[in-house]
Amino acid sequence: MIKKNIKVLLAEDDKNLGDILKNYLEAKGYSTVITFNGEEAISAFLKDAFDFCILDVMMPIKDGFTVAKEIRKKDKKIPILFLTAKSMQDDILKGFQTGADDYITKPFSMEVLLMRMNAIIRRSATLEKQENASNSYRLGNYTFDNNRQLLTIFDKEQKLTSKESELLNLLCENANDVLDRSVALKEIWHDDSYFNARSMDVYITKLRKYLKEDESVELINVHGTGFKLVGSIENI
Repeated sequence: MIKKNIKVLLAEDDKNLGDILKNYLEAKGYSTVITFNGEEAISAFLKDAFDFCILDVMMPIKDGFTVAKEIRKKDKKIPILFLTAKSMQDDILKGFQTGADDYITKPFSMEVLLMRMNAIIRRSATLEKQENASNSYRLGNYTFDNNRQLLTIFDKEQKLTSKESELLNLLCENANDVLDRSVALKEIWHDDSYFNARSMDVYITKLRKYLKEDESVELINVHGTGFKLVGSIENI
């Protein structure tokens, strides 16, 4: 069951739509603070504690991508859902690169929005339950702590987003074996759609960059199948 004591930051420059969304979410039990431009959204986020962010992409002063980047500097875990009138692939990929958990394209039904929110919240709750489990790995000279979403090599630390951490953990669980693309997509994104597949490719590229400090650890593509994390990898 989805808990109802969740506080939502809503950023939508269309006042009519914003008011409708706020009223709908509050009717469903979600306390909602509405802002009408990116600057207001960032200010509200810094002043209050939120559990979920819904950000319109096209907003005045600061757009949704900029707001998401600012939010991610302060909180790596809070779920972010983008509202966008754009259907261009590059814009959707850009949203995932800034740390979004999902997106929904206008026009949309309120029921679909709520369904997407609930799916993200369920995934976040599952991650919280896993935090008490021992979930750390040694990858060559790296140490990966999935609970803390932290990748460390010597004195250098890289904080990971939730999806980066989930994906690296899944790769570690399947170390030196092929991780099938469709398995990873269904496990982490719960949907193997084209756009989610492209999103996963973005995260694979980022993980590969994070792992470049140790040549004994390699994240390789297995053409037509998936990915393989190779090297000396063990659970600790």
